[in-house]
Amino acid sequence: MSEPVIQVSSISKAFAGKPVLRQLDWQVFPGQVVGLLGRNGAGKSTLLECMLGLRGLQGGHVTLYGEQVDDLSAATRAMIAYVPQSPDLFAWMTPRQMLAYFKALYPRWDDAKVDALLARWGFDAAMCARPISQLSGGEQQRLAIIRALAHAPQLLILDEPVAALDPVGRRDFLRELIDGVLERDTTVVFSTHILSDLERVAVDVAFLRDGRIALQGQLDDLLDNARRISGPAALLDELVVAGELRRSRDAAGITQVVTRAVGADLLALASREPAMRIDALTLEDLFVEVTA
Repeated sequence: MSEPVIQVSSISKAFAGKPVLRQLDWQVFPGQVVGLLGRNGAGKSTLLECMLGLRGLQGGHVTLYGEQVDDLSAATRAMIAYVPQSPDLFAWMTPRQMLAYFKALYPRWDDAKVDALLARWGFDAAMCARPISQLSGGEQQRLAIIRALAHAPQLLILDEPVAALDPVGRRDFLRELIDGVLERDTTVVFSTHILSDLERVAVDVAFLRDGRIALQGQLDDLLDNARRISGPAALLDELVVAGELRRSRDAAGITQVVTRAVGADLLALASREPAMRIDALTLEDLFVEVTA
């Protein structure tokens, strides 16, 4: 197996004494497209910022392309692009001025791609002459995406990249991501709360819970195999389930077990026990169960 593009090793981060990331380990390999999922406040943005060296760590370390994140070479920095949840643009500049500034930093900057995206996403001459501070939130987010895609990055980190976009803008961005980025085997990590968007582009998903990656796997594999097993507590409470993700019991005495896969022994037991059910899970179901 090739070396990981991102190697996160036992990182910890806390704010005002409250732990957000707890001895978190994670790897992302070349060409992977990973959707990062978690509840609001779970630490997704913090994790992405720590991965990029934008926040200091209280423990552990991160490497990108084998280099310590706080000591990246200029060549490695030029391979990476990041779109934060709130665009960090130079608000006093015009879009053209801002793009010209970043062009000087990236040897692989593609003027033709920038012009095509500006035209396709509604940045006419009048809009390009206005200060960025006068653009709407959605326009600023589109501009941040253009800046990120302009130098054909090999590693693209996106934090809620479509949060400020309307449905048309989201569709346009996802099309660009699929056609212009994923086909180049770019490594992509993106967080989103819009599960339908994630299902269109992600190959892998990672669930963040309690400061750690609670589950990661290929999206299709998880949806094909993950199951919810339900039945009387007397039947299920002592049952050992391989790949178990979560176990709960309701007030009626029904136990539910969520597992990555159901083996032949469980299928045989369910066939003998009419009070026992095995149900498939949607991505939304899996999100609720894993991140609860």
